[in-house]
Amino acid sequence: MGFSTSRFETGPRTVQKAALCLVLVLTTVQAALAVPGFPAQRRLGYRTGDQWEPAIAADGRGHVYVLYPQYGAVPDCSSCTAPSVALIVSSYNGLTWEPSKALVPFSTGQFDPQIVVDPVDRQTVYASWLQNNKRDIMVARSLDFGHSWSFSLAEQGREEADRPVLTVRGADVYVGFNHEEKFFVAASHDAGQTFNPVQVNLNASPGSSLAGGATIDPAGTVYFGWTAYARHEMASRPVSVYVSRSSDGGRTWGNLLLDVSSAPPSCDAQSCQTGYLGAQIALASDAAGALYALWNAGGANGGPERVYFSSSTTGGASWSERTNVSNAVQGVEHAFPAIVAGASGDVRIAWMDARASELGHRNRPLWNTYYRNSTNGGATWSAESRLSSPAQGYDYILLGGFRFPFGDYFGLAIDSDGATHAVWGEGRDYKSPGSIWYTRGR
Repeated sequence: MGFSTSRFETGPRTVQKAALCLVLVLTTVQAALAVPGFPAQRRLGYRTGDQWEPAIAADGRGHVYVLYPQYGAVPDCSSCTAPSVALIVSSYNGLTWEPSKALVPFSTGQFDPQIVVDPVDRQTVYASWLQNNKRDIMVARSLDFGHSWSFSLAEQGREEADRPVLTVRGADVYVGFNHEEKFFVAASHDAGQTFNPVQVNLNASPGSSLAGGATIDPAGTVYFGWTAYARHEMASRPVSVYVSRSSDGGRTWGNLLLDVSSAPPSCDAQSCQTGYLGAQIALASDAAGALYALWNAGGANGGPERVYFSSSTTGGASWSERTNVSNAVQGVEHAFPAIVAGASGDVRIAWMDARASELGHRNRPLWNTYYRNSTNGGATWSAESRLSSPAQGYDYILLGGFRFPFGDYFGLAIDSDGATHAVWGEGRDYKSPGSIWYTRGR
């Protein structure tokens, strides 16, 4: 199906346009950009209900976009059904933000949102998510900085899908998703108007699949990172970490086994199923075509996992030896990798780990979000920066960290001035309450 000819208007901007205010804002932005490091986290999104699993993107015109699912009532949207995908936009590289708004009301829930900006024009915005009881893979496009959107179906399925992962370059749009053991990528070469889904994991080890990350290099070759695990024996079977590659527009795929992780740790105490803290992979490519992967993996069934980095300058044919990029001591649980790349050699990574603990209770771990960057393709790294910070008024955010990651993933973006933007979820446990938090810096 093609994009609908109707357009859903999302409302006027709320940022003041007075000339004096604009000068003050731009001056403040420039001053903020000159200061190294990351300021204290700030909450984004609605202040009622729960918000988690945020995705983030930035364009070349000073806009930053955060897309997230809102659990609970959506203000000013009586027709929205929880969860509903909500959008929040900054027109000043994250200094100020417009109010959240529902992307499009729908009668069933919307899940697993993704948002990206076309790296060619650095302006066109694409989003994807699941709806219709997770059977439909939706793709949306905005040509006016998120004010209005047109929509298309990448797949209208008969069974539940999971975790759509989106990547774009020019007219090429790809969205990966799974149906149990089958991992698919739907490809479009007309800017998302029509899609053709192809199964990717025909020659890979069997197991339920989960997409993790995707990128398209400057030559147009597309890559997806994903994992394969035994759904019914998850607590005792290893997890395979794959990178798949297509150089013919998504018609055929080759699969490379990047790593094998042990079975994931249990998180019953946090009300989540086994697998939540299991292996995941994120991918990025820089302007020169180098590929970067960040993933978490373990060495003993049910034991803690580390976060690892690898790169490829051979179009994914071969990868460097994996590198442990965390400074946490051995035995600390790591999860939820995030990665973004910019100019040649510019790669930035983040993850969550539980190296901290509640004051006076060493057996009560606290989580934090950590960040590092490299200017030479991962040969060397900056010192770690802790992105998460204390916040008053939330019983799940303490001085040393937050109680549990809220959602299966989070995001990084590089803005038009070269600054890093990060957004992630923090909560009491897997179920609720929880909210999304943001910071920007260098």
